[in-house]
Amino acid sequence: MESSEELIEAFLAHKELVQGRTPGTIRAYGLRLRRLAAFLAARGIPFTAATLEDLQAFAGVHLHQLGVTPRSRGVSVAAIREFYRFLHGRRLVGANPATHLEPPRVGTSLPYAMGRAHVEALFQTCDLGTFLGVRDAAIIAMLAGCGFRVSGLVSLNEESLEVEVERDGREIIFARVLEKGKHERIVPVPASAWLLLRAYLGHPELDRIDRTLPSGRRVLFVSTRNRSVPEHDYYGEARRLRTGAVREMLVKRGEEAGIPREYLHPHAMRHLFGVELAEGDVDLDLRAALLGHRRSDTTRLYDRMSRRRLRDAVLKAGPLASIRTPVDGLVEELRRRHTESLAR
Repeated sequence: MESSEELIEAFLAHKELVQGRTPGTIRAYGLRLRRLAAFLAARGIPFTAATLEDLQAFAGVHLHQLGVTPRSRGVSVAAIREFYRFLHGRRLVGANPATHLEPPRVGTSLPYAMGRAHVEALFQTCDLGTFLGVRDAAIIAMLAGCGFRVSGLVSLNEESLEVEVERDGREIIFARVLEKGKHERIVPVPASAWLLLRAYLGHPELDRIDRTLPSGRRVLFVSTRNRSVPEHDYYGEARRLRTGAVREMLVKRGEEAGIPREYLHPHAMRHLFGVELAEGDVDLDLRAALLGHRRSDTTRLYDRMSRRRLRDAVLKAGPLASIRTPVDGLVEELRRRHTESLAR
């Protein structure tokens, strides 16, 4: 008979390798199942002998006494149900005890969407005379202007950026990003975000950082210090900025700008992106594509949708279309020069 830990590890491996679940989901499920294992072990009950009443006692009273919120208890119930479905499929349990395990009923809370004034205030805290100021301004522009999840933002390599030249000579930039479950999407990069990226990529301090991966690709957003990595190993992938560092940067700059704490997380900027697209009357399928929402009727949307439509949607209704950025003057000057060159 396999131990509780061996059963958990087998289940998590199945979720990751067979079903392709994200690392975050794997960690969340592992944490909750090990908590269940400890609860059952204290009562002398192995996983394979647990009853519905045992599982209800854990997911209800026990987690409530630990201070776990109803919404988080719902995640525990989901993990337990999938775990016992896995055990039942391997014939390690007879009847599935979790079949009728119900999650707590909770309301759907509306997410906080960062306001345009908040984003402008964040930009104002970035000193473009410093490397970190330029890097952070580029990160803020990409989060607000492209609607990235923070995991997708930090996963970008320099080669994820693609430049297309239109018939009139204008450069259009797209970012190819991998996010939840390794799903890829293509997002247009607004002009102001691209100028900040160019300033960041052209900064001499970035040239002194070894960010090259074994594949030859280069990490896009780098960290400047990571005490958990020895100095001699601090290159390549180890230089990639972590999601926690992005969150910390937003909190630090947001507090400096006087922005309420509930708005200081990357997803609040993603919500802003979604709200602006909705208020700009952008087509639902276009919004789903730009935000990376995988729905059954839009799974193959990119096969039918032109990049031009995606770009036009972002230029028309994306947050950076109406937010003052540190490079707006330069964007307008470049557009003026381009228009004059076409008129000659």
